[in-house]
Amino acid sequence: MFDWITDEALVALIGMGGGILLGLAARLGRFCTLGAIEDMLYGGSDLRMRMWVLAIGVSVLGTFGLAAAGLLELETSYYLSIRWMPLAAVLGGLMFGYGMALAGNCGFGSIARAGGGDFRAFVIVVIMGVSAYLVLSGPLAILRDWAFPQAEVVNDMPPGLAHLLHQWTGLSVPLIGLTIGAAITAGALWSRSFLASPRSVFWAVVVGVAVVSGWAGSYWVAANGFTPLPVVSHSFSAPVGETLLYAMTGSARAPSFAVGSVTGVAVGAFIGSLIKGHFRWEACEDPRELRRQLAGAALMGAGAVIALGCTIGQGISAFSMLAFSAPVVFLSIIAGAAFGLRQLIEGFQPAE
Repeated sequence: MFDWITDEALVALIGMGGGILLGLAARLGRFCTLGAIEDMLYGGSDLRMRMWVLAIGVSVLGTFGLAAAGLLELETSYYLSIRWMPLAAVLGGLMFGYGMALAGNCGFGSIARAGGGDFRAFVIVVIMGVSAYLVLSGPLAILRDWAFPQAEVVNDMPPGLAHLLHQWTGLSVPLIGLTIGAAITAGALWSRSFLASPRSVFWAVVVGVAVVSGWAGSYWVAANGFTPLPVVSHSFSAPVGETLLYAMTGSARAPSFAVGSVTGVAVGAFIGSLIKGHFRWEACEDPRELRRQLAGAALMGAGAVIALGCTIGQGISAFSMLAFSAPVVFLSIIAGAAFGLRQLIEGFQPAE
C-alpha cells in the first residue's frame, strides 16, 4: 500500500495503537474481567461489570457504525465467517473462566500486570500462549479438529444476532446493530453510581474504541493493500502464542495485528504503571500458588482456542459483531470463574 511500510507492519502498528489504549485502561481505569466478577460476587459492587457492558455497547455502536458507512464488511470477520459451535462455546468458556480464577487473571490482565513488572504474570502469559498453540496447531490440534471441526459459512446466514433479526424483519443489519448497541450502552449507563465515576465511564469507552479501531484499521489495510490479510480485532489467547513465535522467529516471519496488539498492551500497561507509580518487580514465592497459576494458564490457553476467543476476543470483539458465540462464551466464562473463585475462597462446603 505504501512504499515506506509493508502491509503487515502497518496492521501491526494499528494493533499496537489499540493495544496501548487497552493497557492504559487496565492500569489507569482498573478494567479487569476477573476483578469485575469478584466485585460483583463478593464485593457488592457492579461498577466494573458495568464498565465491561459499556465497553461492549460502545464497540457494537462503533462496529455497526463502520458497517453503515461502508467502512467495514462484517461478514469478513472470523466470528461471522465460521459456523457457531454451541458446545465448544460453553466448554471452552467454562475452561477459560475456571483457569482464569486459578491463575488470578485472564490473558489480557496478565499481559497488563506483566507490563507493570509482575514476573508471575509474565510466566502465566507464556504458559497460556504455549497451551493455546498446542491445541490450535500443535499435537492436540488433531483432537480439537475431531471434536470441534471448524467449517466456514458459505451460503448460510452468518452466525450473528443482527443478521438473524434482518432475516426476520427485513430491516438493515447496520440499523439493527446500532439499535442493539444503543440499548446496551443505555443499560450500562442506567446507574447513578456508575455515572458518578466519570473515570470508569471514560476508560470503558476507551476499551470499546480500541476494539473498533482494530476492525476499522485491519479492514482498511485488507481492502486497500496488496497483501491478503485477515480482518481482525483484539484478542489475547492464540495471539499470545503468535507473539511468542514472532519473538523467536521474527527474521523469518512478518509481524501481524496480534503481535502489535499484545506488545501494545504491555507498553500501555508499563506507561500506566509509571504514571500511577505502581511499577515494581514481583515474583512468586509460594510454589503451591505458582502451580495453581500455571495450571490455570494452561486451561485458559486451551479453553480460549476451543471457544474461539477469550474475555476480550469473545467478550468484546465478537460481541461487537453481535456473534451468537459472544454472550454464550462470556456467560460461560463468568460461570467458570465463579466456580473457581468459590473453590478458592469458600472451598467446596456449602456457603452458610
